[in-house]
Parts: sequence; C-alpha cells; structure tokens
Amino acid sequence: MSWIGQITRDNFDRARRKAFLGQVLALLTRTPNDLLSFDDVRARLNVRGQHHLGLQMAPLERIIGSEGRYADFDRQFAPRNEITRQRWLSVDRAYREARGLPPVELYKLGDVFFVKDGHHRISVARLQGQREIEALVTELVVDVPLAPDLSIRDLLRKEEYSDFLEWTGLADLRPDQRIEFSEPGGYLDLIAHINAHRYFMGQEAGREITLQEAVVSWYNRVYLPVVQVIRETRALEAFPGRTEADLYCWIMQHRWHLRERNGGADPGPLVATEDYVRLFGQRGLSAFAARLLRRNATAPI
Repeated sequence: MSWIGQITRDNFDRARRKAFLGQVLALLTRTPNDLLSFDDVRARLNVRGQHHLGLQMAPLERIIGSEGRYADFDRQFAPRNEITRQRWLSVDRAYREARGLPPVELYKLGDVFFVKDGHHRISVARLQGQREIEALVTELVVDVPLAPDLSIRDLLRKEEYSDFLEWTGLADLRPDQRIEFSEPGGYLDLIAHINAHRYFMGQEAGREITLQEAVVSWYNRVYLPVVQVIRETRALEAFPGRTEADLYCWIMQHRWHLRERNGGADPGPLVATEDYVRLFGQRGLSAFAARLLRRNATAPI
C-alpha cells in the first residue's frame, strides 16, 4: 500500500471515530447531531421564491442537511457507516494530490445550507479543518429564520410559524416582525387573538373588517405594545429560555384575569406585565417558595 493510501485510510478511520464520539456527546448534551432532510424541511416551510446565487464560499458549519444522504453523515459530516468508505478515500486522495475537484452544490434556506451534491468533499474538508468550501448555491426564499442549531423539534415550531405567516400575510405586511415561541402550539393562540380583535373592530366600525386590516391593527395596537413593555421592563430575564411571544400570551391571559377581577377595567400592558412577573417570574417564584418554607418552619407540629 502506498503512503498516501495509508494516510487516507487513517483519515477515514479517524473520521469514523469522530462520528462515534460526536454521537456520544450529542446524547450527553442533548444537542442535534443528525443532518436534516432537505425534502422534509422544504415541505414544512412556505417557499416564497427560488433563485441562483452562483459560485461562492459557503461556511461549512452552516451546512446542516442533505437532499438525499442525511443518514450517511452526522451534523459535522463525519461518516456514519462503511458504505461511504471507498468514495471518501478517493476524495481524500484527490485533496492530498492537489487534484482539482468541482465545487459542491448547495441549497440555501435562511442562514443555513443543504447539500445537493458533494457530501464526501464536505466531509473531507471538515476533517481537514477547513472553514469554507467553494459551492454553487441555489437559494430558496423562506419566510422564517433558520439557524445552524436547527433541530427536528425546532422545525415543528418553524412549520407552525410559516403557516401563521402565510395565513396572516404578516411577513409582507410587517417585514421586521419576529414572533417565535419556545414550544409548539402558540400560534393558534395568536390566531384566536387576531380573530377576536377583528370581531371587536367590526363591532366598533359597523362593517366587516378584512383579515389584512385586523392583522395590521392587532400587531400595531395589541402585540407590539405588550412586547415593548416586555423589553423596557426586561421581563424576559425572569423567564429563562422563553421568548417574547411566550410572555405576550401569558401576559394577555393574566391581563384578562385582572380585567375580570377589576370589574371590566383594563389594567393595560404595563400593570399586567409587572404583576405577572411579580407573581410568576423566577424571582417571584423564589420569594413565594421562601415564604412557604418560613411558614412551614414556624407552623406548630
């Protein structure tokens, strides 16, 4: 066996060990380690257009999925099985011998990429420590943000978000919007809020309100004022791991509760936010637990 043949074999074995260790680390840290299926992602999101970006350098860490070989490599493009060995070895040899290889072909969605062709070239490049790779890129324009840490669980929320934006048209009406939840199901609450807002707008105007009118009015007059209070009071600091949209829904429920308790008087977003944080925020719950402990400690046996 030639010396370069031995080097490529050693490299492949090293890449396979990397795949094993990556899987163990992913289990321990509960981080995504699987490549995503391009077809699955595309089917779940509203694709608003497609165009060619041409030849460019693509960051390897942002390539997180594949059109057809997502089971053969992990998220770092380490080979997961022996099926890839011969092709991997030939690509690694070509790199070692400085033979020209064509650019890989990628799809770009948001800030991430999916491989159309060139899986082994990407795998070898990752093992060699490259940060970028030459690629022919086709962009699919989607209406939700996608980041390199995207997981299957995240994708379910992205699908709901994309459906919500398609139903409301909010991506076009308010391009700067960013409404994301930490758990699935939140967009159904927003749709209920918009429909209720549309109903009361119609009652006040004495005419039927279009969905577009209702969406814009809800976003400007209901959603944004609460979010602005959340930001000004830094309320999210009391709810680690949650989002502005999460807190908006909880505050609106609490606001309705306060209105019922106060005989129909709306407390407004600031009072509702401050009261909700006081009662249910991290510091509020800690203080509540401390009071319980003190009361139990002094209670007669």
